[in-house]
Amino acid sequence: MAASVAIGACGSNNASSSTSSGGTSTASSGSGSTKYASGLPASDQKKGGTLKVLSVESFQHLDPGTSYFQLDFTINFATHRALYYHKPDDSTKAIPDLADGPPQISADGKTLTVKLKSGIKYGTNDPKSPINGKEVTAADVKYAFERGLNPHIANGYESIYFPLVGGAKAKGGDIAGITTPDAHTIVFKFTKNAAATAAKALVLPLSIPVPKSVAGSMDKKNPSTYDADPTKQAFTGPYMISQYSAGKSLTLVRNPQWDGSTDSRPAYLDKMTFAIGADPNVAGQQVFASPGLLQLDTPAAPAVKKFATQKPQQITFSPLGNRWVSLNYTKPPFNNVNVRKAAIAIMDRTAMQRVRGGAAVGDVASHFLSPGIPGFDEAGGMKGEGQDYVANPSGDATVAAKYMKAAGYASGKAPGTSILMIGDNSSPAKEDALIVKDSLEKLGFKVQAKLVEHSVFYSKYCQQKAQLVKIDVCANFGWLPDFFDPYAMLYVNFSGKAIVPVNGNNPSLFNDPAVNAAMDKAATIADDTARAKAWGAIDKMLVDKAAAVPWFWDKQAGIASSNVVSVIAKWNADADLSYVSLK
Repeated sequence: MAASVAIGACGSNNASSSTSSGGTSTASSGSGSTKYASGLPASDQKKGGTLKVLSVESFQHLDPGTSYFQLDFTINFATHRALYYHKPDDSTKAIPDLADGPPQISADGKTLTVKLKSGIKYGTNDPKSPINGKEVTAADVKYAFERGLNPHIANGYESIYFPLVGGAKAKGGDIAGITTPDAHTIVFKFTKNAAATAAKALVLPLSIPVPKSVAGSMDKKNPSTYDADPTKQAFTGPYMISQYSAGKSLTLVRNPQWDGSTDSRPAYLDKMTFAIGADPNVAGQQVFASPGLLQLDTPAAPAVKKFATQKPQQITFSPLGNRWVSLNYTKPPFNNVNVRKAAIAIMDRTAMQRVRGGAAVGDVASHFLSPGIPGFDEAGGMKGEGQDYVANPSGDATVAAKYMKAAGYASGKAPGTSILMIGDNSSPAKEDALIVKDSLEKLGFKVQAKLVEHSVFYSKYCQQKAQLVKIDVCANFGWLPDFFDPYAMLYVNFSGKAIVPVNGNNPSLFNDPAVNAAMDKAATIADDTARAKAWGAIDKMLVDKAAAVPWFWDKQAGIASSNVVSVIAKWNADADLSYVSLK
């Protein structure tokens, strides 16, 4: 959430990483059961109460224009409304949220038109604010997209999914490719046939309205201060951020301006308090023993085992996303495809799976598209396409030596060659990083391992081009698709055209002309069957060219107290806070 995205978007890598009628369905996955809201109210859910949420990880960005991280999305979509939204039980079909119906796509694929609902209002923590109670207009959505191209905002995907007319030179001001014919209509014009993909991307938080009267002065600062104190934002969702201390705590309260008759979210809870920076081993014990608790990020492996064996109805497993080890495509030694193939061959992916919690929390990957995403079967399914350097998930020294020799290392090793690896210092990502280090050292490399806090791993190092050019390996990079489409799984991570200076998600800096061209062509295919076939072939190209080390397909674990109904959003593999309740 993607991720990512979400959002897609970068996935969690930490410790492990109006109502309608109807009932609640249960979908089994792994050892426990995952609850999805198929209709509300459900018999075991109730209105009211306060939930305490624990998180080992910190939020990265709560500004919707900058957010590009799984945990951030959980807050974004509880406090704001985007043009479109996924109900928790369906990641394949977006429903209108701010929008008043489906997006309209022109015959040439270059124009996208969206109509907005009337009567949706902003809520603020200051009841005297001039924006409090004001109706959302198309101009506010327009400004959200304009600020997304402001370098002070550092949005990670707008230029990729929305090739707007005039967007290439935009710096935060008016964009010729965005017009608002009236207060409830917004029109996007693109430089190429991109509307079909852009329509899918309207579920991302970039389409959350931002009033210029609120954020305009903040956006003139670098970086924008709209992210620094999210309590000052204008909220359209069922909740507002009433208190925030970066890296420590956050509080959500009801938004008095939210009208449930215009929204599909039930918003059961009255209040949510977040304790950030929890000890990964203690958090699981607290949730196990106490009422009214939910862990927002992935629990530690011991907690996963304890819940799965002793309280299986309180743990969920959500299949979504993938993980890989990036290898710097731009400089020696990994600019040589055979060295990259040797790195894949030697990697003990089975050991990496084991320290995360074993098969219950995910499968060893043989390629990049994850199960359930269109193109997965076309790319070989669980077995992949059979390349010898991917065949042995426990590592194969003989195959690795073959490729090292093909790269010019006569002995089959590169003794003494130093490489820099950045890893995550929280378990089990820490243990995964150490396995990567040990595996690469079997090739003769001298690995300088720098392990840092999870959010720093991304925000300071592995999403920053200026740092990536110096880094050889980013261990355990995780991704959730921004929306349900193979484009959202592969383009941002492996197209050279998706490499951006900051907040990027191609840590290998992989930039292959043949792959870039194939992706651009596949993005224009409308037929679902043909699109899946094309992206499956691209996935095979990425493995053939050893774009990175594919090693894991996630089944993300989530835990909650016995009196908490934790409704998991399939699109984000995390709790949907607007559907979670006490019982």
